[in-house]
Amino acid sequence: MSRILSLNDFEAAARRRLPRPIFGYIAGAAEDNQSHDANRRAFARHGFVPRVLVDVSARSQQTTLFGRRYDSPFGIAPMGLSALSAYRGDIAQARAAQALNIPAILSGTSLIPLEEVIAQAPDTWFQAYLPGDAARIDALVERARRAGYRTLVLTVDIPVSANRENNIRTGFSTPLKPSLRLAWDGITRPRWLAGTFLRTLLAHGMPHFENSFATRGAPILSASVLRDFTARDHLNWTHVRRIRDQWQGTLVIKGILHPADAALAREHGVDGVIVSNHGGRQLDGAIAPLDALPAVVQAAGDMPVMMDSGVRRGGDVLKALALGARFVFVGRPFNYACAVAGQAGVEHAIRLLAAEVDRNMAMLGANRIDEIGPGLLARAACPEPVDAYRP
Repeated sequence: MSRILSLNDFEAAARRRLPRPIFGYIAGAAEDNQSHDANRRAFARHGFVPRVLVDVSARSQQTTLFGRRYDSPFGIAPMGLSALSAYRGDIAQARAAQALNIPAILSGTSLIPLEEVIAQAPDTWFQAYLPGDAARIDALVERARRAGYRTLVLTVDIPVSANRENNIRTGFSTPLKPSLRLAWDGITRPRWLAGTFLRTLLAHGMPHFENSFATRGAPILSASVLRDFTARDHLNWTHVRRIRDQWQGTLVIKGILHPADAALAREHGVDGVIVSNHGGRQLDGAIAPLDALPAVVQAAGDMPVMMDSGVRRGGDVLKALALGARFVFVGRPFNYACAVAGQAGVEHAIRLLAAEVDRNMAMLGANRIDEIGPGLLARAACPEPVDAYRP
């Protein structure tokens, strides 16, 4: 990995290793990629205004979130099907996060039972896609509690499946449909075929969607079985209240972009929110989370606000913190890193990003994360984004 110098380098390496449908699933977004591309452009609209001649020899990026001190102000966002892009990918990412003391969030669309992941990495958070069905909600929340999870992340921006035309073009579906094209895609990536797929089949059997509900879901490869997406469009704030009454640990809502929803989350007893447009994978044309941050932070009051979507550099992390985020999550790059080199790849990626945060803090004249504020940013010379909340 000596040639991997940034998170972006992992993407090119993963493209060479992964079959086209799987790489396309990770890299792709919804419809015309407007939100996906806007997430990166949003960071370019902010420039740093550093302070100089500051003694920064005692700098630290340690951050406290929900009473837990982490070594860096970023974590691993939930990414579905990680065990399809790397052998035991969910465990590898969680173990890397645990080793370097940052949080990792296990996706509800993961292929390894949530009980196995937390046994390997006890501080992992669990992210759920819940239907508006009380019985199914109760059962999955209880399952996560029994397994020992202390932080539950409810993702709320997927009431219906997105229009991911990219998946169709690259031959990806869930479950994957056996075909000559799919077989060829696997054969032409022999390292992935032997090191991930066949190794998983021999050691653990056919992967299934393990954590969408309290019971096992569909297999990842099937000609006829369909995944169950029913009743997600029924989910509403009444269900959030029900979950809050049941869940005694930390409750986070992911997928907030509108400040009014942040205020409602606080009113319903939620402990924190993650500002996110799902990495551009849901509503194409949705506002970039970085642009949504200031208004959401204001509406959230003292409730911690986190963000994800489009973060690729340590400078991106610091720009989000300067605009009010308490913490930042990164998804695709850690998935690519895991595909390239498993847990060691993820640890390398974490260290690269932490080193960028450290260097940028020094050049900004900051010793502590709480010194990163809006005074260190200026708007770049480009057109102002549309105010999404203007009446």
